[in-house]
Amino acid sequence: MTVDILAIAAHRDDVELTCAGTLLKAIDQGHSAGILDLTAGESGTRGSAALRGTEAEAAARILGVAERRNAGLPDAHLHNSEEARRIVVGEIRHFRPRVVILPYPVGRHPDHRIASELGRDACFLAGLTRYDAPGEPHRPHKILYALSYREDPVKPTFVVDISDQFARKLAAIRCYASQFDGAKAAGEIFPTGQDLYSLVETQNAHYGSLIRTRFGEPYFTQETVRIDDVLALDVASM
Repeated sequence: MTVDILAIAAHRDDVELTCAGTLLKAIDQGHSAGILDLTAGESGTRGSAALRGTEAEAAARILGVAERRNAGLPDAHLHNSEEARRIVVGEIRHFRPRVVILPYPVGRHPDHRIASELGRDACFLAGLTRYDAPGEPHRPHKILYALSYREDPVKPTFVVDISDQFARKLAAIRCYASQFDGAKAAGEIFPTGQDLYSLVETQNAHYGSLIRTRFGEPYFTQETVRIDDVLALDVASM
């Protein structure tokens, strides 16, 4: 299995909430995408690990990803340990992505913070020829951090226009009825009085407005973005 872009997240449903539109857009453009959920969500307040597994499979079919895998790490007890790194390195070597999407390194859920650190370390270690983990060495070219629902003042490095993909993104989120039906908050999403599905629409519409489109998903990169043609820059300044 080789994919162009791989989303790594702590829990089943995290990818759908934060970067599903970007995966859909990449697939629409002819690229291949995969998802790696680090845990089964067995410690979640609502539903069960088995039910979330069924929901994750349904969401993956809507997204059209080439493969969705689960690392089997402990939910709510995620650690950036040698054992965990070896497992995630093996998964990265399995998918062999060029681009990896990770959670932003700051978040109220410990698993989200650890997933970001663990994922970044594993991306580096996966490229070491002598690192003892399954698979052939492979190091992704680019790491993107999903910024959706951040409350700290982090300006996106860029925003992906997902206007054409938003309806399918929301359909994938709706697969997680055990988690979101009747919910007004989830993970990094704080309540505003709206139901969660409306809140997702509001957030994505906000980021879309930053690039003058209907819906968008924001990302942060540690590296400065390179531009070869300033005349091709989009988004009007005034």
